[in-house]
Amino acid sequence: MRTMDLQQQFLQFAHTCGVLRFGEFTTKAGRQSPYFFNTGLFQTGAQMLRLADFYAQALLEAQADGRLGPVDVLFGPAYKGIPLVTATAMACAQRGHDLPLAYNRKEKKDHGEGGVLVGAPLQGRVLILDDVISAGTSVGESVEMIHAAGAQPAGVLIALDRQERGGDGSALSAVQAVEQRYGIPVVAVATLQGLMALMAQTQDPEIQKFSGAVAEYRERWGVQ
Repeated sequence: MRTMDLQQQFLQFAHTCGVLRFGEFTTKAGRQSPYFFNTGLFQTGAQMLRLADFYAQALLEAQADGRLGPVDVLFGPAYKGIPLVTATAMACAQRGHDLPLAYNRKEKKDHGEGGVLVGAPLQGRVLILDDVISAGTSVGESVEMIHAAGAQPAGVLIALDRQERGGDGSALSAVQAVEQRYGIPVVAVATLQGLMALMAQTQDPEIQKFSGAVAEYRERWGVQ
């Protein structure tokens, strides 16, 4: 289980950076959500450095408590996964865990080294790093590349698990669907449950103001 301290620190940081926002937003599933989360809004070197350290902490904590097994390579799917995997590998190295990293191109390169993969060879147990899981398309493509290289997916590490039912009427969340489909764990730095805990404890009036709306959203669309 994610430690609540780490979740709340991350979510407060995301809110300060404008990555976590409150108001009225429309999700990809067409739902009206009282909050919005977009890691693409981390825009400075200092912000990326701290974001990567949260990813590194979540990775090492998940290994320590048994939710995630050994990891041989970090993989970031294009495009958002590329800066995430690069920065996280650096943050892990600073914590004494120097891991190889790789990412893919959207289009195959037909000159130079060629191919779609850049960086370390995909071998052993490969951990996929992304921002969030919506439809799971990016994860599926990553799993295919990992298997094609003769390696095994070790799991997926994301920033936020919205913990809500899929837009296709499924009782499962996007994260639960990925875990079930591919038989791999998904580790999130923070969850909707963690966000609600932060809203119950924070002294920030802007965050407090939307606690009721987030609780109603969770009640309507949340998974067990």
